[in-house]
Amino acid sequence: MPTHPHLPAIVIGGGQAGLSASHYLKEQGLNHLIFEKNEPFYAWKNERWDSFCLVTPNHQCHLPGYHYQGDDPDGFMVKDELIAWFQGYLENTNPPLRTGVTVLSVTKPAGHFLVETTAGTWTTDAVICATGSYHTPFTPPGSDQIPPHIKQVFPTDYRNPSDIPPGAVAVIGTGQSGCQLAEELHLEGRKVHLCLGNAPRSPRKYRGKDAVTWLEEMGYYKLSIDQQPNPDKARNTNHYLTGRDGGHEIDLRKFATEGMKLYGYLEGIDQDGFTIRPDAAAKLDSADQSYLRIRQRIDDYIAREGLDAPEEPPFEPCWHPETEATRLDFAAENITSILWCIGFKPNFRFLHFDIFDPKGYPTHQRGITTVQGLVFVGLPWQHTWGSGRLLSVAEDAQHVVTHLSKTLQPQYETAFC
Repeated sequence: MPTHPHLPAIVIGGGQAGLSASHYLKEQGLNHLIFEKNEPFYAWKNERWDSFCLVTPNHQCHLPGYHYQGDDPDGFMVKDELIAWFQGYLENTNPPLRTGVTVLSVTKPAGHFLVETTAGTWTTDAVICATGSYHTPFTPPGSDQIPPHIKQVFPTDYRNPSDIPPGAVAVIGTGQSGCQLAEELHLEGRKVHLCLGNAPRSPRKYRGKDAVTWLEEMGYYKLSIDQQPNPDKARNTNHYLTGRDGGHEIDLRKFATEGMKLYGYLEGIDQDGFTIRPDAAAKLDSADQSYLRIRQRIDDYIAREGLDAPEEPPFEPCWHPETEATRLDFAAENITSILWCIGFKPNFRFLHFDIFDPKGYPTHQRGITTVQGLVFVGLPWQHTWGSGRLLSVAEDAQHVVTHLSKTLQPQYETAFC
């Protein structure tokens, strides 16, 4: 493989985080390349289901110098609309992007980084890792015991209900993906068995405005992770709701009244079925408590500011489990497929530095690591709730590039070329 000329900076990842970082590197006059192993926005195009849509309003779509300008700011772009919006940004920015290039290894043997790729080797003074952290779908121990005739599917592979064979489907996990896909299959008339996780839920429209819009107006999304009452819990929290059909709340209790079967936490797996913790009622109550806290926070804001907003009726749970199952038997329930929606593991093995915690997540301070010149963009809760989303990824990119420029700029005073 050839060795290429030295660069001030290299960006790994050609999605919204990497392209945002490139924008600010250009502003600082720092020559760089972006390496993308697939194509720009690959995950959005190829690892989202057909009916995928945003769960945050369109008006929160921000990239550097490029915001949503459509006629439905309070709506939720569907997959094709979102991809077209991304493509418009790409065409407007003309970044120094190299697609089909996989980064194999990043080391720092001397005063600069050595970046080995499938297209050759580069040296650089700064590396911006913008690959996110949702890399490898997670399956629990014991999943290899599931009989081969039962199809196991990840959200990254699921496209529509036709991917699920006839029979009942077990959906494991109630984060955003699990809840939305369980709803889709339920609306399609499929028999769904849903094992609950610990994710909280959120209101959608409340007192005349989307709850996400209220929280943005209240300044919640400007709070840093360090300002959260429980930072570790915040990092693991992803409230479930949907933008489907104009946006609505997801109430799993309502699904239960319509025939969906709800279970507690999946504790064990064998060839005949799942062992279930009997805590479905507790998990539903916990999700509702989060839902009510958000409503109360909005109520308090409206009262404090003296705003005129319509009243809402008090929340009343529409269903409670009468019994708690401790077993989900594959044969008895005609389970022919399992949809694993229990999260992802990060894969930063190409970065050969001692900066990762036991779960493989990088330790950093707002994207800046203890390795001089190595930074991250696009991590969930990198700084605020919006860091891993379109709301604030550009702000984080600007922050890390500004940090790098203080070191790099004295070395490179020529204009970007």
